[in-house]
Amino acid sequence: MTAYQAGIAKFEGNETKVFGVSTDNTPSQKVFAEQLKLAFPLLSDFSTRSTAKAYGVLRPDGMCNRVTYVVDKEGKIAFVDIGNTAIDPTATDEACSRLAHRAATQGK
Repeated sequence: MTAYQAGIAKFEGNETKVFGVSTDNTPSQKVFAEQLKLAFPLLSDFSTRSTAKAYGVLRPDGMCNRVTYVVDKEGKIAFVDIGNTAIDPTATDEACSRLAHRAATQGK
């Protein structure tokens, strides 16, 4: 999360939004965000875990796998990074940059 915060300007430069979703409760997320000085929103899927279920990342123990998604402007998933590499924004930043480039060239 800190790597995403450190690189937030790159995402904003590609007309993208960064936010986190977890199955932690809102008070826990607030403390976490304050400790890491995160400027992007964290969304809680604590009560129903419906988002985690819908995206297929909810494990039998009620926890979630680490996953990063890049969703394009039409709402389609354009990039997925799963596991420990999902916390490294390098590939995600590259995917956002490619999407922005594609959108710019299609708009002309």
